[in-house]
Amino acid sequence: MSAPRQASSGGPLSDADLLARTVTAVRTAGSALRERFGEVVRHETREELMRALAANDDTVLSTLRPRLRALRPHAGWVEDELDGGALPSGEWWVVDPAEGNVNHLHALPDWAVTATLVRENRPVLTVVHVPLTGETYTALAGGGAHLDGRPLHVSRTADLGLSIVATSQARPDEDEEVVRRTGASITAMLLDALVVRTAVPATLHLANVAAGRLDVFWQYAGARADLLPGALLVQEAGGRVTDAGGRPWTTRSTSFLAAAPGVHAHAAAALAR
Repeated sequence: MSAPRQASSGGPLSDADLLARTVTAVRTAGSALRERFGEVVRHETREELMRALAANDDTVLSTLRPRLRALRPHAGWVEDELDGGALPSGEWWVVDPAEGNVNHLHALPDWAVTATLVRENRPVLTVVHVPLTGETYTALAGGGAHLDGRPLHVSRTADLGLSIVATSQARPDEDEEVVRRTGASITAMLLDALVVRTAVPATLHLANVAAGRLDVFWQYAGARADLLPGALLVQEAGGRVTDAGGRPWTTRSTSFLAAAPGVHAHAAAALAR
């Protein structure tokens, strides 16, 4: 249920109204990032790569941060896409200014701008904007998930052998145990699923699960900014979101599984092998 909140102008602002204004802010910021897209950005060292990634982030944040803070002046702010774990009490903006940033630098199309409002560690609303296609995915807790205003629904498949499943690569410098676990899980899914896709970013895989294009997404470890937007999209589209063992997922969990209800248990069983 949308709770009435205070707008920066002093008037009441429902969560639904806040979502609409967040869409405008995220789309505006996405346009700035789209203008930087084109040629491959060359880098010879890790330091050069990090500077290029930061330049994209800064371009988005210079537009997005003031707009979102004006909507929620007292909300906290999280923009480190590698952070995980629970947030302190209250409201927080969890933002990934360039989700799939490394793809952007390599002139690959899979990148987005995301903003999620979290209240007492639960996502309330999210916006995922894909500037190259113009698509905007939105979800409101209790209000459904949508793509450019059209309702989203997860797939109805009940056969993992007919499913397209996906995971994302363990991040650079990830713990070796997580890397090995990810590799083993891909092997397990190759034995059971129709097609296995492995790529970043996680958010776009989850948007595809919400849209019924993919049937399963899983990941080990992971950060808030990677998983919170997609978790809300999938849940509001009728999917199941748990950890890999089928237990309730939180930002403290060490694994993540989102799937169409008909294949969720089958996917969890495959990952448990």
